[in-house]
Amino acid sequence: MLEEFKKFALRGNVVDLAVGVIIGAAFGSIVTSAVQDVFMPIIGAITGGLDFSNYYIALSSSVQKGAAYADAKKQGAVIGYGQFITVALNFMIVAFVLFLVIRAMNKLQTQEEAKPLPETPADVKLLGEIRDILAAKPKVPGPEV
Repeated sequence: MLEEFKKFALRGNVVDLAVGVIIGAAFGSIVTSAVQDVFMPIIGAITGGLDFSNYYIALSSSVQKGAAYADAKKQGAVIGYGQFITVALNFMIVAFVLFLVIRAMNKLQTQEEAKPLPETPADVKLLGEIRDILAAKPKVPGPEV
């Protein structure tokens, strides 16, 4: 069983998947930072200093008005629609970047497919012709070898 697990774990697809997950997690951290530290401040500046991450609706009377979202969550039930806007923007950025990456990969793949195949050498062509002639020749009944 240990040997089977070793074969499974070291198979190319599993290793590729593990690398993809690790890179994806790192990429997610970069995008999260880009959204929180770059895009949201710009959007906030454009909209007059709005910080979406602290927008919420208090569902409990124990939540103090004007408290930061993290503090409001500790005080009682709140709907954090500002946080949702931030996460939705994060998703849109990730989806757009993935779209651009896949689009570039498809272009490279199309260019690779468009390259002409190298010409078959003359001796290989001749062997192919001989094979085709022998295959078309009618079989003469005789002893099986």
